[in-house]
Parts: sequence; structure tokens; C-alpha cells
Amino acid sequence: MTRPAARSLWMIFRWPLLIGVVSIVGLVSALVGDGVWDASSWAALGLPALGFGAWCLRPSMRAREGRR
Repeated sequence: MTRPAARSLWMIFRWPLLIGVVSIVGLVSALVGDGVWDASSWAALGLPALGFGAWCLRPSMRAREGRR
């Protein structure tokens, strides 16, 4: 049995950190004002949801390995 390669903290937390920052920007822009701020909050809060949906719908690694 092979051991998985060690990952640095940056490799582990870069995506959750980015999702958190984008979500905070969306929440703050929703509180700040109307008009453009509302549009930016919708975009910033929708991006993590779209990204998560795309990640869930991607083919699994096992399915890709089985096609070879």
C-alpha cells in the first residue's frame, strides 16, 4: 500500500479560504448599498454555490481511471 503525498497547509486550505473571502465580500456588499452593490453581492454569493455544484457533478477519479 502506498502512502499519499504530504500536502502543505496552503494546498489544503487555499480553496476554503478563497470561498470564505468571496462569501464575506458578498455579504458585506449586500449590507453596504443598493444597485451595483446588490449585483456584486449576488455574484459573490452565487459563485461558491456554482463552484460547489460543478465540483459535485464532475466525474469521479475512479470513473476516469476505469476508462483507461
